[in-house]
Formats: sequence, structure tokens, C-alpha cells
Amino acid sequence: MSAESAPKGAPQHLDTTSEDYTERLRALQGSWWKRLLHVQAPYRWNLRRHLGARPTIDLGCGIGRNLSALGAGSVGVDHNPTSVAFCRTTGHRAYLPDEFFRLPDGDRPRDGLLVAHVLEHLAPGSQEDFLRPYVETLRPGAVVMAVCPQERGYRSDASHTDFVDGPRLVRIFRSVGLDVDGWSSFPFPRSAGGLFVYNEFVAVGRVP
Repeated sequence: MSAESAPKGAPQHLDTTSEDYTERLRALQGSWWKRLLHVQAPYRWNLRRHLGARPTIDLGCGIGRNLSALGAGSVGVDHNPTSVAFCRTTGHRAYLPDEFFRLPDGDRPRDGLLVAHVLEHLAPGSQEDFLRPYVETLRPGAVVMAVCPQERGYRSDASHTDFVDGPRLVRIFRSVGLDVDGWSSFPFPRSAGGLFVYNEFVAVGRVP
């Protein structure tokens, strides 16, 4: 599904490379009710369920929300310099894309790739070209996990530009050479996507 056929009501675009976007992520993560209710617990469980303890590239890591749930040796990659700098202040390894590709092979995780709430920020039709260079750094058998918001979540963020649903995630994975059986809806069934802002499309594939 393209941006033209995305759910109605998506707000105007917000630049994900800006310092304002980093501050927005920090404010959202620091909400008192999220800390009190541990709302990230089921999502971190889902990451560990699929990626285990393997060292993973967190592509589009933002301010590092998922890095603490990933295996030792994981690294973040993001195109926002402010977000990368913030990750480093919290003890995570994080890099801009050009820095990541300059790392020696031994310093880059090769067993896992996570791309969570990233593909919907890209220009329509650019997802395959975005993913392919990172997939090519992985070893055979590596696990790749992608997460995208459903309708209510898509409308909640002004930086979303392309609605990527489950079937499209499967097509993207196959186009970059991954083995993938299908997709799932998490944490609630697909019918909740129009109501619950944090319902997600999830696809998991492997490097042949």
C-alpha cells in the first residue's frame, strides 16, 4: 500500500533527521504513564522471541529504545546525528550509516537485523534499496525482523510517508533475497489496527 492509499488522517511530514525529532522521541519514551505501566515489556519480549541473544543491527535505532532489549554486541544505525549522539550517551554503540559501513567486518553484527518503525518513514517504493546493503552484510542463517505500524499508529506520527502492511513486508523481504513464510499482527489481532495505536505488522525472515 502506497502513501496515496494510506489511512486517511495522517498528519503533515516531520523531518526525522532533525533535533526536534530526537526530542520528540525522548518525550514520548519518558512519559510517566509508560514508565509506570512498563508498556514496552511485551514488545521487548517479542524482539527477544524472534532475535534471541544474537548480535543485531538495529537499523533506524532512534534514541536506542530497542537496543537495551537486543543481544550483547548489537549496534544501532540511524541517519539522525542527534539521535546517534544520544544513544552514545546512554552507553550504546550507535553510528550514522556511513560510519557503520566503514567499520571492519568483525565490528559489525552479522547474525541479526531489526528494522522497527522505519520503513513507513521512507519514500514510497524505496524500502528494498534501503534494506539491501544491510542484508548483504549478514551471514547465512541470520534473522531479519521488520515492524511497521497499523492504521491507527500510522496516523499518529507526522513523519510517516508510506503505509507498509504485512503482505508488503513479505514482498519486500523476498525482493531482497530473504526466506519468509508470512507476517503476523502484534500484540492484538489485525482487527485492532484501526483502534490501537501500538498494534504492529511483524515479519521475520532469514538469510538463505
